[in-house]
Amino acid sequence: MKMLKKLSRTQIVFLLLTIALMVTIFCLSAQNADSSSNTSSRFTKLFIKIFYADYSSFSPEKQHEIWEKASFTVRKLAHFSIYTALGFCASFTVGKRRLFSLKSLFVVLFGFIYAFSDEFHQSFSEGRSCEFRDMMIDTCGALTGMLISLVVMAIIALFLRKRRNSR
Repeated sequence: MKMLKKLSRTQIVFLLLTIALMVTIFCLSAQNADSSSNTSSRFTKLFIKIFYADYSSFSPEKQHEIWEKASFTVRKLAHFSIYTALGFCASFTVGKRRLFSLKSLFVVLFGFIYAFSDEFHQSFSEGRSCEFRDMMIDTCGALTGMLISLVVMAIIALFLRKRRNSR
């Protein structure tokens, strides 16, 4: 409880967002292969609609090839995106710091450890597997989220400094 008292309101909000993302990731990993495919299929259809307007005119073999590539891309982007959000929120929870610091390293390690535990958990879901590649994509997402958060923090600090100096 003492630790929560040391956190600012903003950090508490981002801690809650971090926990919400962790629960979301856990629930998505608990889906069996069919449910997971249904979830990603909706996004794959949208992806194909955007990038392959003439998809229906292709041969069935070509459609299958496009579907497989689009599905793979959508799934990997989903991994990367949700872990980018996780890294962003976890980074704001940790608070202001330098890029090369123990706190920044902690955020990336947190992303890596959660990605590992997520892939391990996923391996218990029917038809799903634990993939090192996905763990690395997740970790890169967390790193990217942390880097974006540091840029956002720097912009906010610059804005506040300019605002304070103009008074």
